Amino acid sequence: MKVLTAVQMREVDRRTTEQHGVPSLQLMENAGIRVVEFLASRFADLPHRRIAVLCGKGNNGGDGLVVARLLHQRGCQLSVLLFASPDDVRGDAAVNLKRWREAGGEIRVGTSETEWAAACAQAADAEIIVDALLGTGLTGPAEGLLARVIADVNECGKRASIVAVDIPSGLPSDTSAPLGPAVSADFTVTFTAPKLGLVLPPNCERVGKLHVGEIGTPPEWLAEDPSLKLHWLEPGEFAGLPLARRPGGHKGDYGHALIFAGSRGKTGAAVLAALGALRAGAGLVTVATPERVLPIVASHLPEMMTEPLLGTEADSISMRNLDYGRLSELVKGKNALALGPGLSTNAETQQFVRAVLRDSPLPIILDADGLNAFAGCAAELREHKSPLAVTPHPGEMARLLGCTSAQVQSNRLEVALQSATQWNAFVVLKGYRTIIATPDGRAFINSTGNPGMATGGTGDVLTGILAGLTAQFSSAPWERVLGLGVYLHGLAGDLAAEQVGEASLIATDLVTAIPRAYRALRSGLSRAEPRDLAHA
Repeated sequence: MKVLTAVQMREVDRRTTEQHGVPSLQLMENAGIRVVEFLASRFADLPHRRIAVLCGKGNNGGDGLVVARLLHQRGCQLSVLLFASPDDVRGDAAVNLKRWREAGGEIRVGTSETEWAAACAQAADAEIIVDALLGTGLTGPAEGLLARVIADVNECGKRASIVAVDIPSGLPSDTSAPLGPAVSADFTVTFTAPKLGLVLPPNCERVGKLHVGEIGTPPEWLAEDPSLKLHWLEPGEFAGLPLARRPGGHKGDYGHALIFAGSRGKTGAAVLAALGALRAGAGLVTVATPERVLPIVASHLPEMMTEPLLGTEADSISMRNLDYGRLSELVKGKNALALGPGLSTNAETQQFVRAVLRDSPLPIILDADGLNAFAGCAAELREHKSPLAVTPHPGEMARLLGCTSAQVQSNRLEVALQSATQWNAFVVLKGYRTIIATPDGRAFINSTGNPGMATGGTGDVLTGILAGLTAQFSSAPWERVLGLGVYLHGLAGDLAAEQVGEASLIATDLVTAIPRAYRALRSGLSRAEPRDLAHA
């Protein structure tokens, strides 16, 4: 699903009106219909709920007036508050203000804090508050009366459910950086496509459950527009991948993943990566690991194969493994290479990593200690000759870029996109709302995952999943394959957390949940359905 900026959304609406023949007034009507449909689906006893609809003077307020009129027709108990003089309402919003009055609806006007103080009790008494104060046209922080209203609405939200129309009021549509006071919604019904500010942290924490409603724009317009380069990962993004297997398929059809992993004291990372690759569906998985730790690795997982490697004195991978064409032998017959889990930061091993990246003919997933091998020399990441995906968490990215984790986190999207271009690589910037950035300037924002996954080993599982999927789907666009891996990894974490709780979740719980995540995705029963997206 595409993600739009405010300017892109206005252009899409303009094209919908001019080229598809849907008047702007009808777009506003359709928006109100989608909100009311959502309310009816969420609250079975809607006509018996006390509802306050708070409207601004712009198009967002016009959407709110449509909502009020349609709820009035359903016999709902309504209070409608307009935070502007009726004479200041223009365009389509003015038409809907007139329609509301013609339908017999009452409206209370608040243009000062004194008037709001007198009307605030109506909002405080509501069980549902519909927020239609400020939309995507906001260019600065909410101030004065509206800032006071937003603060009071958030206080009321401790007792009522807040449903934001298009975007929570005060939230910027095009950035993750907070502008000022903003409504904290329980639900947000946005239109046509998610807006950037709805899906990136920390602002997405104010969105609640995000629902996307179609109001008249043909979906194929967005899908086929190459200028729209931001995507929200949801099941529809993976529709073209052959997730169902043929009756006559055999293990050779599903790829062979090679994983360089493990060292003394870090054998678990190798096992978790292999588990991830196998559970993701790779036909074969080989773990190449130092010969002295190989028995420990091999004892944990009979389904994987192993390759003994010459080790350093620290029982990490030695550079000698590249002598006499050994790398060519190791990669023969393989479809994907994962490099990094548990390798250690031994200097000789890091030399090995850098050499493999330069010489490997296989697509590479570079993670963990594989990434640490490029700390202070990240420019060398461009020297790969085969496709490369790097999967740093914020700390690893900071080490690569020579900055702080806080700086990475404050500009996650920009950092991922710039790094992908600089390294000519796919960048999977892990964390809350993992971002996949492509070398050609596209980005995919993930919708699954939870804080319980912040525990040792989950990153190793992701590396394995990505390697296993890359081995299987070698002819598919790699960004889709990487997106599938990130999405499944997060969904498995969500399903595991439902069973064991976030605090108790460990990496093997996540591995155990991968089959259920696969089934949920294939059956369309995922918690993050195409038009009703995951919790912020």
